[in-house]
Amino acid sequence: MQLSDIREVTAKIKRNVNHVVVGQGDTIDLLLVALVSNGHVLLEDVPGTGKTLLAKVLAKSVSGTFKRIQFTPDLLPSDITGIYFYSQQKGEFEFRPGPIFTNFLLADEINRATPRTQSSLLESMEERQVTIDGHSHQLTNPFLVIATQNPVESLGTFPLPEAQLDRFLLKINMGYPSKQEGMDILLRFKQNNPLEALESVVSVEEIVAMQKIYHEVEISQDVLSYLMDIIEATRNHERILLGVSPRGSQAMLKAIQVYALLQGRTYIIPDDIKKIAKPVLGHRLVLAKRIGIKHGEVDAVIDDILANVKVPTESEKDLFYK
Repeated sequence: MQLSDIREVTAKIKRNVNHVVVGQGDTIDLLLVALVSNGHVLLEDVPGTGKTLLAKVLAKSVSGTFKRIQFTPDLLPSDITGIYFYSQQKGEFEFRPGPIFTNFLLADEINRATPRTQSSLLESMEERQVTIDGHSHQLTNPFLVIATQNPVESLGTFPLPEAQLDRFLLKINMGYPSKQEGMDILLRFKQNNPLEALESVVSVEEIVAMQKIYHEVEISQDVLSYLMDIIEATRNHERILLGVSPRGSQAMLKAIQVYALLQGRTYIIPDDIKKIAKPVLGHRLVLAKRIGIKHGEVDAVIDDILANVKVPTESEKDLFYK
């Protein structure tokens, strides 16, 4: 597979998703960014906006395995990872894998589970393995966690800690559909559910192949310096208590490389960085004023940073070949 093939393959997935999902073009693009860059996604919005449906449709578009876990306060870590049980027939302990052993894992309403259960995902998301009773088990490849959560204002939720949030490549807020999109949704689901007739259009082997070559996307010295200026600005901004970590800056570069490919380029331009900044950096920032933070305040801080960091002025061609 070549870099130029990635746009064609991802476009095929997007067309298939659009057979079920109405609108949400930017959200689908970001999910594809996470899929190709081997990252994980946190979908946050009020109930009923299509978070779970979108995750199911993306998983079904790829011929991999898919499992769903409904997170609740009584969910245990072993319910996710699996357990060792004693087999009387064999006279020994056997491992019974949990639902985490899959290509696509939908962690539905992840913030309704206790912190202990939430933390059971940390090792699997970062190291792609699960350790149980001293034994390590490798996860399948690709492995993508799509977690949904209701806003923290909802009752009965346990907000994800910063360490857990940092494991997610992207945090996406879907939002409500427009009036026309709402009408299209009603008509599309009026008689039947189009998800039931949806078929896979891409193999897991193609996904793995894309994950191996996307990092070949070029970034010039000037654009790389621009990216690091933004990262540094998050660490020195007066309204930010904790800025972006080195892991966050690496996540930013990975996401930008794939986003550039989705736009049909094998090199990065400053506009790619601006487009990806909020979903990659927003959930990694801890504001100095943590009590009474209003919706959209983090986005406003990122907008302020982007407005004040100098953008390279060379042409696209110069930025690439310099």
